[in-house]
Amino acid sequence: MVLKCIAIDDEPLALRLVSEYVSRFPALQMVNTFEDAITGAEFLKNTPIDLLFVDINMPDVTGIELVRSLQAKPMVIFTTAYKKFAYEGFELEAIDYILKPIDIKRFTKAVEKAIDYYKYKNKPADDRN
Repeated sequence: MVLKCIAIDDEPLALRLVSEYVSRFPALQMVNTFEDAITGAEFLKNTPIDLLFVDINMPDVTGIELVRSLQAKPMVIFTTAYKKFAYEGFELEAIDYILKPIDIKRFTKAVEKAIDYYKYKNKPADDRN
């Protein structure tokens, strides 16, 4: 099992950090990164992924607006410096919400939650009990 991931963040350093953290997990594969939500959204229209790491406060389109607009919704982990959007993030059924600066222990917890959820959702229905 390998979860295909992308990251969208207008901060290049944050993108590099998320990519570096993702590389530590054999169960994750970073497919692409984007510095703006519009380009990321275009990619998502044509390429199915399993897990999206997305910042909230970005120019043009926020991460919340992006996730709301998606037809096929991957699992989402918001990565942001703002606590105030947490409620909206979970209303969109985010797997997790990580505050910046991103700590590897907190990142690991979020990724493990996503992996567990993926395994659960992809079990045969009669194995879920």
